[in-house]
Amino acid sequence: MASDTTGRWDVLPSGKQGSLFEFSNPAEGKPSTRDSSAERALPPEVLARMRELVELLNRYNYEYYTLGEPSVSDEEYDRLYDELVALEKETGVILPDSPTQKVGGPILEGFPPHRHKNPLWSLDKVTSAAEFRDWYDRVLRAIAAYRAEHPEEDIPERPTLVLEYKFDGLTVVLTYEDGLLTAAATRGDGTVGEMVLETVKVIPSVPLSIPEKEGTFEFQGEAIMPLSALARYNEEHPEKPLKNARNGVAGALRNYDTTEVRKRQIDIYFYHVNYASRRTFRRHTEMLDFLQAMRLKVHPYHKVFTDVEELIREVEAFAPKRAELDIDIDGMVIKIDEIRLREILGTTAKYPRWAIAWKFPALEVVTRLVGVEWRVGRTGVVTPTAVLEPVPVGGVIVRHATLNNVEDIERKGLTFALGRKVRLKRSGDVIPMILGPAEDTPPDEEHRIRPPERCPACGALLERDGPFLYCPNTLSCPPQLARQIVHYASREAMDIEGLSEKTAELLVERGLVRTVADLYTLREEDLLTLPLFKERKARKLLAAIEASKRRPLSRFLYALGIHNVGRETARVLAKRFRTFDAVRRATFEELLEVPGVGEVIAESIVSYFREPHVQEVLARLAELGVEPLPEAEETHGPHPLAGKTVVITGTLSSMTREEAKARLEALGAHVTDSVSRKTDYLIVGANPGSKLAKAEAYGIPRLTEAEFLALLGG
Repeated sequence: MASDTTGRWDVLPSGKQGSLFEFSNPAEGKPSTRDSSAERALPPEVLARMRELVELLNRYNYEYYTLGEPSVSDEEYDRLYDELVALEKETGVILPDSPTQKVGGPILEGFPPHRHKNPLWSLDKVTSAAEFRDWYDRVLRAIAAYRAEHPEEDIPERPTLVLEYKFDGLTVVLTYEDGLLTAAATRGDGTVGEMVLETVKVIPSVPLSIPEKEGTFEFQGEAIMPLSALARYNEEHPEKPLKNARNGVAGALRNYDTTEVRKRQIDIYFYHVNYASRRTFRRHTEMLDFLQAMRLKVHPYHKVFTDVEELIREVEAFAPKRAELDIDIDGMVIKIDEIRLREILGTTAKYPRWAIAWKFPALEVVTRLVGVEWRVGRTGVVTPTAVLEPVPVGGVIVRHATLNNVEDIERKGLTFALGRKVRLKRSGDVIPMILGPAEDTPPDEEHRIRPPERCPACGALLERDGPFLYCPNTLSCPPQLARQIVHYASREAMDIEGLSEKTAELLVERGLVRTVADLYTLREEDLLTLPLFKERKARKLLAAIEASKRRPLSRFLYALGIHNVGRETARVLAKRFRTFDAVRRATFEELLEVPGVGEVIAESIVSYFREPHVQEVLARLAELGVEPLPEAEETHGPHPLAGKTVVITGTLSSMTREEAKARLEALGAHVTDSVSRKTDYLIVGANPGSKLAKAEAYGIPRLTEAEFLALLGG
């Protein structure tokens, strides 16, 4: 709440008509943009916690506002946010990127930006009648102070309050110019949003024109997905269910396939005129009437109160009934009806002082944990899912709940909860989470949740990395296989051009590839059974697969997908050991001698090559002719070809083109397939093609095969 320590608000002077959109600082001081003396004076643990909170909250903002895929509940976010606000007030320090200074999130790439004509505000929140009364008392004091300073102005002593639902969807703003719909955008960062006009136009309730044919208007509303539509959608898409209705809306509006809008039955309820070029309003209720007159959908629930205690009774009586609604709401919004009072009260940098959100607690129930299923994801992480006695939660029958990881089970006191009652919370999520045990019972081995020792999909011995269990068998574990094939074939790895994610998925689904090694047994007739594959495309992919058999060692190590081994680690391993056999036989102690390799990485490498399933696939790869090229010896100083762009044309008598490419890349050269003005050298073999004439036209230096071999030798 943007008030000082005495709970007073500064009111804006008379006649400041633009005050609704004036910014002031919400935290009694400007954010620190320096590694200031104030920061240095803080206890290290306090400053570290503030930085941790800022990093967490900014990441959660990005997931919520930009991706539409929140990873934490609203309650958890609010708890962390409130902790940061309290620390900022206590210390007087605001870090430069603190989310308390910001509305919304960054814009998702791929959608054109759209600047709103007026800012879109967030709402401050309360969670109890006592907190709401405090807010209301501050409103009254601010109005009284203004009345005392401006007795000539007819200002009501008490405001009229309007109560509305707090929709849990996606904020959108529609722009109408001279009666026609010309823009539709998401909230974005509150000033600039993402243009989603084409998807919004598909929503049946959105008019493409309005009766008011002159002037420009911005109408603000909330896009929602009915819970009945959500349940139906998830039944029809069990392989990829939507986590909640908010995700369903975000995914539909940020989708180039506009049919998703109708499939998910997206709708919009409007509640605010954000901009009007030729019309003014005296009250919020006038705005709602105008919105309805413009044929925009306004939810029928909005009530007017002059008695604050009557409003409180309405909110408290309504809270338990929200589960009966077919839309997600997570609270109520209380707004001051009189526009002049809004102008007097003004705003902070983030919140209007004339409105507040009363947030409801999450829905909680008790049920029995009857089992735990362990599933392997595409990344190899093994995740536990709770199997529950079916229980209705917020209008949805819940049979499963996420348990996240082993550490989450331990932290929540669920180690001995199998077969016992647990507390379950739903806060908009279709798959709720377990809070903890519902009964105080002593530990009993019969009720222990036992994490698996072996991968439930392939039988490999599982490894633990912090809170996570993962399967190290990247080469043949079925759930990981399609993703691993894409990684193995990527340009930075084995560079198999034409092996897309869709092709990889089809190869696995149809049983043509059961391990990475099976790529090298594919035949043309196998590929011709896949959609869109003709002879030319099939032969081109098979040629790329064949060419990948001799790649530099660093690329092969990276391609294997060893846990914690990225491109740079693969490079230093290849430089240190030079051959694949030396890498796979390296001991834990030998690996620790490699720059940048610590105990975690060394253990990952040793465990990987120790796994029998991995050994089988590696042996099969060798049988099929996959032979990583040894890394070139390091030379003193940069090689003449390092950093140069090189093209090869014609046939080389001393090596294949792929071997030449590998040798060049090992020296730091960049090898491309076509000649351009950026090409530094053209290596010319027997029977060169059209690349030679093009290089001559550009004046690009040529190297004969003998000159090329001399450079390799030098």
